[in-house]
Amino acid sequence: MKPVRALLALSITAAVLTLSACKRDETPDATGTTPQATAPEGETADQFAARVNEEIMRMQPEITKPQWLSSTYITDDTQFLAAKANEQYLSKLNQWVEQARRFEGQDMSPQTARTIQLLKLATAMPAPKDPEKLAELTRLVAKMEGMYGSGEYCTGEGDNRTCRQLGQLEDVLRGNRDYDAQLDAWRGWHTIAQPMREDYTRFVQLVNEGASEMGYADAGEMWRSGYDMSPVEMAAETDRLWGQVKPLYEQLHCYARTRLEAEYGAERGKVDGGMLPAHLMGNMWQQDWGNLWDVLAPYENAGSLDITGALEAQYQQNFAAALTRQGGDRDATALAQIEQDAMLATARQMTERAEDFYVSLGMPELPDSYWEKTQFIKPRDRDVVCHASAWDMDMKGDVRTKMCIKPNEEDFTTIYHELGHVYYYLAYNELPPVFQAGAHDGFHEAIGDTVVLAMTPEYLQSIDLVGEQQQSEEALINAQMRMALAKVAFLPFGLMIDRWRWGVFDGTIEPGQYNKAWWDLKAQYQGVAPVDARGEEFFDPGAKYHVPGNTPYTRYFLAHVLQFQFYKSLCDAAGYTGPLHECSFYGNKAAGEKLQAMLSRGASQQWQSSLKELTGGEGMDAGAVLEYFAPLQAWLKEQNEGKSCGWQAGTTAAAKPAAEAEAKPKAQG
Repeated sequence: MKPVRALLALSITAAVLTLSACKRDETPDATGTTPQATAPEGETADQFAARVNEEIMRMQPEITKPQWLSSTYITDDTQFLAAKANEQYLSKLNQWVEQARRFEGQDMSPQTARTIQLLKLATAMPAPKDPEKLAELTRLVAKMEGMYGSGEYCTGEGDNRTCRQLGQLEDVLRGNRDYDAQLDAWRGWHTIAQPMREDYTRFVQLVNEGASEMGYADAGEMWRSGYDMSPVEMAAETDRLWGQVKPLYEQLHCYARTRLEAEYGAERGKVDGGMLPAHLMGNMWQQDWGNLWDVLAPYENAGSLDITGALEAQYQQNFAAALTRQGGDRDATALAQIEQDAMLATARQMTERAEDFYVSLGMPELPDSYWEKTQFIKPRDRDVVCHASAWDMDMKGDVRTKMCIKPNEEDFTTIYHELGHVYYYLAYNELPPVFQAGAHDGFHEAIGDTVVLAMTPEYLQSIDLVGEQQQSEEALINAQMRMALAKVAFLPFGLMIDRWRWGVFDGTIEPGQYNKAWWDLKAQYQGVAPVDARGEEFFDPGAKYHVPGNTPYTRYFLAHVLQFQFYKSLCDAAGYTGPLHECSFYGNKAAGEKLQAMLSRGASQQWQSSLKELTGGEGMDAGAVLEYFAPLQAWLKEQNEGKSCGWQAGTTAAAKPAAEAEAKPKAQG
């Protein structure tokens, strides 16, 4: 669920009026010339910033279109084109960063200073200056993304050979409660990552070299530098926020373990140490427990929240209509196409519902090109990357999403999330290209999820997706649990992925311990474990898209805090005065105007200023999370009373508090 900005995966650091003086040797580029020599003679800092923005705008489609192609038509050829496009951009970025050194120590306008600072953080994949290493890096990334997108788990031989891709394996975890079938599907998907291990190890070496050449200790420190605060402060901030929400997660964990033990038996419903079995959580990575509603629902038939059932019924209606239109005899190929057409019709209807929410706030309808060029479902004729993403192709309105939508609640809410990215793009498309990004990357991820919070049972009823809602304590707890299984369950997962990568990048986690450290951190933060040993012959981190796709993940943790802050502020703007969890600002133009104003700022100012404009405060805070889930937390404490809650997990050096890990001196850019 990432926003794709192939050209600028921008993070933000402090804007200052002068750049720190720091001498660096110039390195010839691929043509053998010195990058700084390619800059116009006598160019001022302001002229440099203007030129870079012009070049970015011109290059954007040259970078995004090959990447779009390689994600929607996975072949060796499209991977080659995507790698060359990335290589072109990273080479150009290195030139811009080198050219900007001419202005170090000079006074300049705040806008130009911010432009230059953002350039230095304009990629999550810092590339070495050496042209051969740069080309190697882009080839590795394209290769790993392709391996993920085309990954499949095959069993049997000859005519009995059956292969399943991620979507089919996820279906098993989603709806099949057979213990062994779920375990087989979970193990099967994780086999696709084993061949990535050597490539990822080399990838780490290359991005660390690139980060070092930019003045950072490692790539992880570079990532943590993009938040208008020091890397040390950023790491400590995530620890503080986690400390606020951890007690709520622990209560949810205890409740889930009790229910799983009841479903599968005391032996199979948990792992040693009181942890949850990884393959039983309804999600391949245990990041969202919503698919376990049949197991975890507090009260049966209290409030009609069967969104998946309603969407599946809609698909069946579309399928029946397509059958009627087709008429006559139908062979297997024709029937498969009818199923595809019905799935596409359903996916578009789901997307239209999401669009309607944003339009109700006063935002524009999506452009026609969106409906023409978006990948809504998985094609029958080729491999694609199904991982949901939003794309800004040209910084001028060619926006798209890429998904393999199925008629279920998880995908339905994901559409609302992805359109949050799209409407952010459209809101800041008038800004200079360097400022066309979120206030920080967590802001981008939070927008669509803020709207998801406003998808209350009453809203869902208003769009005929659920039945008439009961006004009872049981219905309230069911509604809160439905949201908690997505929002609260995600929080530790949102934190641990980058805890793992920070350790990998700084060398605390060595290649020979990649898998052990991964599961140690999942145990520490999530209280989740595999039911059998996962040795170093596996590379389980690679089974999560964001690792081979090199997408920083702390943004998602921050977004799960920010979205509640945003939500509370928009409810206030809408004039709402009741319990926070009952608020929906659907159709409220005042809330929409306030949101749109913040979106239009993009990255043009520090995130603290953008946050203050929307919420009145300059700091991230999980207080709104706790306010929202207060009824559920009280209920969970009652349910868990007398039970042995918590879990025991081993730790690695990489799992120590982030602020402590940052205490050693590091080079600064």
